[in-house]
Amino acid sequence: MKRRQFIQQSGRGVAGLWAASALSRSLTLGQAPPSERIRVGFVGVAGRAGRLLQDFADQPDVVVSRLAEIDPRRVPGALKTLADRNRPTPIVSTDFRRLLDDPRIDALVVGTPDHWHAIPTILGCLAGKDVYVEKPDGHNMLEGQRMVEAMRKHRRIVQLGTQARSSPRMMEAIEFVRSGALGRVLVAKAWESARQGSIGSPPDTDPPPGVDYDFWLGPAPKRRFNPRRFHGSWRWFLDYGTGDLGNDGVHRIDYARWALEAAVAAEGASLAALPRFISALGGKWYFDDIQEWPDTLQVSYEYPEDESGIGRILSYEMRVWTPYPIHGAAEGAALYGDKGYLVISNRQWTAFNPDHSVLAAGNESEVGDRHVRNFLDCVKSRKKPNADLETIGHPASLYCHAGNAAWRAKRQLELDPLTERFVNDRSANALRTRASYRRPWQLPRI
Repeated sequence: MKRRQFIQQSGRGVAGLWAASALSRSLTLGQAPPSERIRVGFVGVAGRAGRLLQDFADQPDVVVSRLAEIDPRRVPGALKTLADRNRPTPIVSTDFRRLLDDPRIDALVVGTPDHWHAIPTILGCLAGKDVYVEKPDGHNMLEGQRMVEAMRKHRRIVQLGTQARSSPRMMEAIEFVRSGALGRVLVAKAWESARQGSIGSPPDTDPPPGVDYDFWLGPAPKRRFNPRRFHGSWRWFLDYGTGDLGNDGVHRIDYARWALEAAVAAEGASLAALPRFISALGGKWYFDDIQEWPDTLQVSYEYPEDESGIGRILSYEMRVWTPYPIHGAAEGAALYGDKGYLVISNRQWTAFNPDHSVLAAGNESEVGDRHVRNFLDCVKSRKKPNADLETIGHPASLYCHAGNAAWRAKRQLELDPLTERFVNDRSANALRTRASYRRPWQLPRI
C-alpha cells in the first residue's frame, strides 16, 4: 500500500490532467474513484492478450495506462477495445521496457508468446510491479525458476493464467473429491484430443511492414521470418513455444493434479508437489507440415510413495488429430478411484459410479474475468492469488517443461524436487534451458 500511495502522489500531476474532467463520467460508468484504481501496462495486445485486455478493461478499478506491441497492425483493435468501454487512450510503444520505467504503473499483463513470458515478468518484479502472466510460466524450466525467485525476492503478486483456479465449477468438483466419495484414487489422467489442422509449409519471406521482428525474436536465435513461425502458430516451434503440452496441456494437467491432491487428502495423506519420474513417448507423426513439437504424445508422471508405501500416477495423452473425444470431452482430466471416477471438462464435471451411472455433476462456463478479478483483489490485499506462481503456476508449468524434456531426451528422467534438476543426467539438464540467449536478452539473474 505504501508503494501505491507514493505512485498516486508522484503521478498526481499527470493523472490530474484527465482525472478532473473524467471523474463525473467515470463514476457514472461505475468505475472506481481514482484513489482505488490500479494502473496496468500490457505487454502484447492481441490474441490471448487481446482477451485479457477486454477482461481488465471491464474492471471498474483498472486504468490501462500503456501498451507495448511490436506489430502496429494490432494496435487499432486494442485502442477500439478501450474506446468501446469509454477508457482513456493509453500510451503505445514497441518496447515493453517503457512500462517498467513508468512509476505510475502498478501491474503488468504479459500475454506474449511463451519465449517472452519470463524476461518481462522478471524485470517487472525487479521494477516493483505485480504481474499477470499467461501460461506456461516460461519457455523452459530454468525460466520458471527465475520467475519464482524474482517474485519471492521482491515480494510481488504474480498470477499465472490458468483461469480454472478461479472457477467455482472447479472448486465444486474439488470439494466433491475431498468428500472421499471416489474411494482410494491411484491414477489421474489429462488429455487433449480435439482435432487440429496442418499449418502447412510456406517459404520464408520478409516480415510485414512496420513489424519489429528482431524484437519479437528476442532471446530466440536469429532467423528469417516465416508466417507460420509468427502470430497464431508460433507455439508449434521449439524456439518460441512449448507445444500443445505447454499450450493446452498445462490446463488439463492442472485439473488432474489438483483433483489428485484432493483425493489423496481425503485419504489422510498428502501428494508430493512434484513427481519423481517422468517419461514421454511420441512424435510428429500425423501432420505433414513445418511444426516441430509432437502431434502425438503420452507422458507419465510417477509420484514417490507416501508413508504407507502407496504411489500414484498422473498421465497425459495428446492426440490432436482424432475427431472424437475421451470420456466425452475433447479436452479434460479424469480421476480413477475404487468406488467411482470423475471426469472434468472445460465446461462441467461429472462423477460416475462403477456402473457408469451419474453420481454427481456440476457445470459452468469458464469465465476468465474471475481470474483477473482475483489478481486485482490480491494486488490490493497482498494475499496469494488463486494461481500464485510459486505454489500453483510454476509447478503446473514444470510438469509440461519436464514432460517436453523427457520427450526430447527419449528416456525416463528422475526429478529432484528441491533443485528441479534431473538426477545424474547432464544431457537432460541441458534441456532445462536454451543453449544460449541472444543478446541483449539474457535471462536475468536474481
